[in-house]
Amino acid sequence: MSLLEVKGITKIFGGLRAVSELSFNVEAGSIAGLIGPNGAGKTTAFSLIAGFQQPSEGEVIFKGERITGLTPDVICLRGLTRTFQIMQSFPKLTALQNVMIGAYARHKSVAGARQHALRIMSQLGMADRAGELARNLTLADLKRLEIAKALATSPELLLLDEVVSGLTPTEVEELVRLIRDIRGAGTTIVMIEHVMQAVMALSDTIVVLHHGEKIFEGLPNIAVKDPGVIEAYLGEEMLVA
Repeated sequence: MSLLEVKGITKIFGGLRAVSELSFNVEAGSIAGLIGPNGAGKTTAFSLIAGFQQPSEGEVIFKGERITGLTPDVICLRGLTRTFQIMQSFPKLTALQNVMIGAYARHKSVAGARQHALRIMSQLGMADRAGELARNLTLADLKRLEIAKALATSPELLLLDEVVSGLTPTEVEELVRLIRDIRGAGTTIVMIEHVMQAVMALSDTIVVLHHGEKIFEGLPNIAVKDPGVIEAYLGEEMLVA
């Protein structure tokens, strides 16, 4: 049984079909890439899966149970959480305090939340940033902080929304290693990303959206050769590569 089953979800805003009859499955322990041009419906799909918006049609199945209609906090407690393309840190709190907010989903005491948050920060190489105010962090550290806050909720499935974009090549490589480690520790991942270096290095499968519709689902090495994917998103340079 797949960990996540997205079944024909559609989202209509007025006359716009932002997502149209989208279906795909994610196996436990895998990393799936969700790619496509800007405006393709990727972030809307994440919002529908994680409960921040409700689909006009279709349903989402997580661990064999329907989660469509549940609120984000309830879905989070069931083990599915997300990051945001526009980072949602609390700038006047320390990095540790930001992560502790996520940890309170599983730990009700301050001591327990603090211990869990410190463990997550150490896992992500951020232990030395624990006392820094979030507003003073670099872009790369803010990206890690966004992941740390989500990981602090102890998800089985983590949705990553463009956590690599805007980073230098070296920073991309470091974050790719961290994402591999997160998967290695038992968390299944679906990631929206435009940085193909990261997508190709991490993804077991790729789903490609264009104008809200799925135009490809399959292996990364097949995706980069698919004429429809090249025309809609990757560009003719991928034919040479």
